[in-house]
Amino acid sequence: MHLRSDHAETSIPVLRQLVRDNPLGVLTTAIRSEIAPFILASHIPFLLDVEDEESEEELGVLRGHIARKNPQSKVLIEAAQATHASPTPNVLDEEVLVLFTTPSQHYVTPKFYTETKPSTGKVVPTWNYAAVQAYGRVKIFWDYKSDESIAFLSKQISDLSEHAETSVMGYTGTAGQQESWKVSDAPERFIELLRTNIIGIEVKIERLEGKFKMSQEMSVNDRQGVIEGFANLGTETGHAVSRLVKERSDLKESRS
Repeated sequence: MHLRSDHAETSIPVLRQLVRDNPLGVLTTAIRSEIAPFILASHIPFLLDVEDEESEEELGVLRGHIARKNPQSKVLIEAAQATHASPTPNVLDEEVLVLFTTPSQHYVTPKFYTETKPSTGKVVPTWNYAAVQAYGRVKIFWDYKSDESIAFLSKQISDLSEHAETSVMGYTGTAGQQESWKVSDAPERFIELLRTNIIGIEVKIERLEGKFKMSQEMSVNDRQGVIEGFANLGTETGHAVSRLVKERSDLKESRS
């Protein structure tokens, strides 16, 4: 990831929170195989496990699952099966990347730069966004008959459903909210069949990089123009990006 100092976010807890707030990641692999292309990517919702939530340094572990029929799954299974004699079976040698982005992203017109555009005209369009890239080694739970895979997938399905129902949908069953859907609401045999059609993915994060590219490189007046410009769009995304630009602008000023 290109990390210029104006945009880089070095706080691990902040990066972890971005992942949790935006759990739909893009799993990217580069594994040589005769059955599929070298580079493959799939959108997968992930859970982020951390042993110590107060830690400023712990990167965490990502858990997800993917359809067994997905070409990327077939490559991952093939690579995992080749590790049977390894001290760490089913852990791939190749590094994988999981990309997370916020939905609050937008084109930035030079017209928003209320100081630089009228004075010099030396401005060009850009795009504001926030993203995290997680790199690490992946373990594949592909044998649906093994106790290890059954345990992993059962917990993964249950935990992910609970997270999505409560944190994403807000179905907490309190304060007038609906009760959340639970895996136990579905027939047990149906869930067992589901497990046979997916594989589990566990990524031990070894490197976590992130950025909030929110016009921090511009002057205070230009940033204010961006904040007002997005707010004046009158759209949900415009207001969301406007708030992010202001948050990051205030943070930059507090550090200067």
